[in-house]
Amino acid sequence: MAANKEVNGVELYYESRGFGNHVLLCIPGALGTTRSDFAPQLDYFGSREGFKIIAFDPRGYGNSRPPERLFSERRSFIEDARDAKGLMDALGIAKFTVLGWSDGAMAALILSAMYPESTESVVAWGANAYVGDEDVKVYRDKKDLSLWPPDHCAPMEKEYGKEGAQKLWGAWVEMMEQIYQNDGNICKDYLNDVKCPTLLLQGLKDPWIPNQHVVDIHKGITNSIVYCFPEGDHEIHLKDAYKFNMIAEDFLKGNKANWKSTELLGIQLYSS
Repeated sequence: MAANKEVNGVELYYESRGFGNHVLLCIPGALGTTRSDFAPQLDYFGSREGFKIIAFDPRGYGNSRPPERLFSERRSFIEDARDAKGLMDALGIAKFTVLGWSDGAMAALILSAMYPESTESVVAWGANAYVGDEDVKVYRDKKDLSLWPPDHCAPMEKEYGKEGAQKLWGAWVEMMEQIYQNDGNICKDYLNDVKCPTLLLQGLKDPWIPNQHVVDIHKGITNSIVYCFPEGDHEIHLKDAYKFNMIAEDFLKGNKANWKSTELLGIQLYSS
């Protein structure tokens, strides 16, 4: 099912699969959409007994245009969190699990902190709660999409056109630079208020997110566990979708019997 819903003065596009009582809400990454970011998860959980999965295009992205996307430092992440909660309210869904990738992971953590009565659990990956020196260098080095491998920027250019994708991406990089120049904080101050069970996943070869970020987020959320993909990059849910989906389902069902515990990155975590 695909439809639009008015939320906070904006028509948000969303897709829904499945009919189970355990509802999953997916929040995409920067410039991301329902289909570009969560197609494997929609297909998998939409066919699993007991689950209902919903993904939406954040305001200013994909089919949730107009309006144009406005990048206003960390307020953009807070706005995405409020829109996500507003969508679930509009759909009459009181409790749900949030799945968030990259920018969507930060929005998911903020949502959980702001609305603990609604959030049953969180699955977040590719997240950074702050912008540090290493992060801002990566963003600046990757600001020009013409320098990216063609297949890496193809989904954005398909959605927004070549010029449109560069305009949006450039504005996103400038937003992250502004956050860095202020205090660097995206959602550090929200972490302590995330009380629900939280699964943090990290590809240990992620070129965008240094591994220290998952350690810092884990230390900030008392009820969190970490699962690492030793050979994974930023797109573990797309490039290793079957394994990712199985790990997420195990977590949601409280089944970690086949997970291997190890000490890595200075913390106790799970790994394949």
